[in-house]
Amino acid sequence: MSGISEALIYIIQTLGSLYLLIVLLRFVLQLVRADFYNPLSQFTVKATQPLLKPLRKIIPGFGGLDLASLVLAILVQLLLMVVIITIAGVNPASVGLQLLVWSIIAVTSLFLKIFFFAMIISVILSWVAPGSHNPGAELVNQICEPLLAPFRRLLPNLGGLDISPIFAFMALHLIDRFVIGNLAAMTQMPTILSPFI
Repeated sequence: MSGISEALIYIIQTLGSLYLLIVLLRFVLQLVRADFYNPLSQFTVKATQPLLKPLRKIIPGFGGLDLASLVLAILVQLLLMVVIITIAGVNPASVGLQLLVWSIIAVTSLFLKIFFFAMIISVILSWVAPGSHNPGAELVNQICEPLLAPFRRLLPNLGGLDISPIFAFMALHLIDRFVIGNLAAMTQMPTILSPFI
C-alpha cells in the first residue's frame, strides 16, 4: 500500500471514527438517561439528527433504547470499513457478511471504550475538581453512574474512599480483552479495521 493510501485511510478513519463516536455517544446518553439539556448533549443531538431523523421513521425505539442511533452507528462503521478496505485494494464483496460482523464487534468495542474513558475522566475530576458543576463533568458523571452503582452496592463502605471504579475498570478491561478481542481474532478481523480493539 502506498503512502498516499495510508494517509487517506488515516484521514478517513479519524474523521469517520469521530462521527461514529458522536453517534454512539447519543445512544449511550439515552441509555444512561443523561440530561439532554446539557450543552454537550445538545451538540450530540444536533450533530446526529440529520441522519437519525429518517432512520427513526423505520426503526422505532424499544424499551427506552434508541435503536435507530445504534443501527446508525453500525451503518457508519460498516461504511467506514468498506471505504478503508476498498482503498487498501480489497474487494468488499470478497469479505461479504464478515464486514457486518466486524462492524458490530468494532461498535461494541467503542461502546466499552466510552465508559472506560468516561470513568478515567470522572476519577481525575474527583481529585482536581470534586463536586464540579461544569456541563462536561456532569455529563461524565451521568455516564459513569449506572456502571458504578452495582459495584457500590456490592462493596463495603470505606468512608470517603470510593473504590468502585477499580472494579468497573477491571470488568471493562476483561470484557474488552477476552470477549471483544477473541471475537475479533476468531472472525479474522484485519488490524486496519480495528482501531478501537
